[in-house]
Amino acid sequence: MAKTTPAARIETLRDKIRHHEHLYYVMDAPEISDADYDVLTRELQALEKEHPELVTTDSPTQRVGGKPKEGFPKIAHSRPMLSLDNVTSEEELRDWDRRVRERAGEGAEISYVCEYKLDGLSMALHYRQAADASAHLSRALTRGDGTIGEDVTTNVRTIRSVPLSISKTKLHKAKLPATFEVRGEVVMPLAAFLKANEEREAQGLTAAANPRNYAAGTIRTLEPNIVAQRRLDFYAYFALTATGENLFTEQSDALDVLTAAGFRVNPHREAIHSFDKLMDFINRAEQNRAELGYEIDGVVIKLSSTELQARLGYTGRAPRWAVAYKFIARAGTTQAEDIKVQVGRTGKLTPVAVLKPVSIGGTTVSRATLHNADFIEQLGLKIGDWVKVERGGDVIPKVVEVIEDKDHPRGHKTFHFPAHCPECNSEIVRDEGEADYRCINVDCPARLRESLLHYASRNVMNIEGLGEAVVNQLLDRKIVRSIADLYKLDEPKLLSLERIGEKTARTLLKEIEQSKKAPLNRVLFGLGIRFIGERTAQLLAEEFGSMDALMAASQEELERVNEVGPRVSQAIREFFEEEKNRQLIEHLREAGLTFTAEKRKKSSELEGLTFVLTGTLPSLSREDAKAKIEAAGGRVSGSVSKKTSYVVAGEEAGSKLDKANDLKVPIINEAKLLKMLGSS
Repeated sequence: MAKTTPAARIETLRDKIRHHEHLYYVMDAPEISDADYDVLTRELQALEKEHPELVTTDSPTQRVGGKPKEGFPKIAHSRPMLSLDNVTSEEELRDWDRRVRERAGEGAEISYVCEYKLDGLSMALHYRQAADASAHLSRALTRGDGTIGEDVTTNVRTIRSVPLSISKTKLHKAKLPATFEVRGEVVMPLAAFLKANEEREAQGLTAAANPRNYAAGTIRTLEPNIVAQRRLDFYAYFALTATGENLFTEQSDALDVLTAAGFRVNPHREAIHSFDKLMDFINRAEQNRAELGYEIDGVVIKLSSTELQARLGYTGRAPRWAVAYKFIARAGTTQAEDIKVQVGRTGKLTPVAVLKPVSIGGTTVSRATLHNADFIEQLGLKIGDWVKVERGGDVIPKVVEVIEDKDHPRGHKTFHFPAHCPECNSEIVRDEGEADYRCINVDCPARLRESLLHYASRNVMNIEGLGEAVVNQLLDRKIVRSIADLYKLDEPKLLSLERIGEKTARTLLKEIEQSKKAPLNRVLFGLGIRFIGERTAQLLAEEFGSMDALMAASQEELERVNEVGPRVSQAIREFFEEEKNRQLIEHLREAGLTFTAEKRKKSSELEGLTFVLTGTLPSLSREDAKAKIEAAGGRVSGSVSKKTSYVVAGEEAGSKLDKANDLKVPIINEAKLLKMLGSS
């Protein structure tokens, strides 16, 4: 048997990985486990490392690249990406349908394609023919102002449902040329959005308003690895030539072809010939929107015939042959029967309105967040008040206003925030300048329950099988009183739980044992240190290289780490200075967890340095200088302190220059900065 060459094996692995990525990220129908997928990926990575000359830009390992060097260049679209006119009622839609039929002319056959209107951001993907006649992703542009978009290719490459290449065979089967353009929508699935907001809350950051805004902000970040972590998705809806012409005579054909080529196309679409069918589709969409797993805010209706599209043309800002039927905001009126306080895994206390159940957008809502004590005061909310509740893009229902009229009398019971934790009766604190109260007891049962679930989650210690039902039993029976107690579990203890058999117990114990091999950054993330999310944990592990070094680090040393400021460094010090937390660390050490990591080698003269910019520089704007410093690993602060490494001074430098002189902070000019950047 002939021996397989590295090149042949690499190509085989790439084909397999692309196949499984398509099944997982596009079809939602995986054939293999995550572990088996990881085995294939690691083998490909190893082979490409041994044979760098065989690495290609469309390899699955090349999705996450380096930062854009100069931000996002602006590039003109092949044809304008126009917005759609909106209608919000059956009457308005009927009027639009009448105008379409009149403009199409007597005898014209009118067929519409209805598609869900995804609440995301528009994107244009350009594919170009490669040497082997396949099509490779060459450029991805945001909508921008409709005429000119931003080149965000490095970030879009990280989206797994975007094909990096399409084989010659698949192109032929789909009847696509090797050079073409695809337009579609980038969205953030609700599960990814909720996870991201949970991490933001853990880091002390404000929750993102809705998936659309968060997706838009993600696409414009200069860190492709962050984009990859946020699991965005792409749905295609147009196929064009390289010059912006329609590739197919019917919109319905274009959607079928894009599906055959390997793009994710929303399955909720339908060809419709009558107005009554249009309204049926819209009504079904509104009923189903709560079950989709992503946000939609309406239905897009397009003439299917591209010939008729051309005949109807455009107004100054929108096509006449398409319209968006927008849903009315999902809101309801109900009564706030009580206010309870929930305790999260970081100790944050969140007030929640207990509502008389109300149906909003097809979902029964009985609880809604009230954010914090200040929010309740701003609303003037009392128990018994009638309130307006919205369930919009932020997924979690929220009270937006108190209603007061003759039909909705005010409540009379004022809510007072508790002085002690409702779960463990410990003292609660509210730091100066913060909106939230926190429980300071690290052994608080509410914190421990959430901490265990967080610790076991897939992107932390990945203990499959340690779900809510098992955790609740372990806590209720006092078997587990600390995260470290997970490593003291044995088969008899697990068999004492309900619905746990021998096979399940052994599997869970194996998962717990396997978690000991998780890298240091995951252990840090799993501890639930305030403000420490996935990325910050990674930066800390790479900077200090061990748990002991991190525990011994001063606040000043912590703040030298990129993205670690005073609040974060203080939270880390407070965590490790707490004796019970230090005991937890020692118990985890005894259990055999990974407490070391490979320290990141400094690759830049600016790595870890803090700069303050003042005055007008000769050639760099303040924004340009900041971007260049951060791209080289440095940090830019707005104020001068003893921790400042350099003050970069230009003309008309103000009080910051005086303070730098007082503190004896080195002062440099733009030329010196550029020299440092050049050597980096």
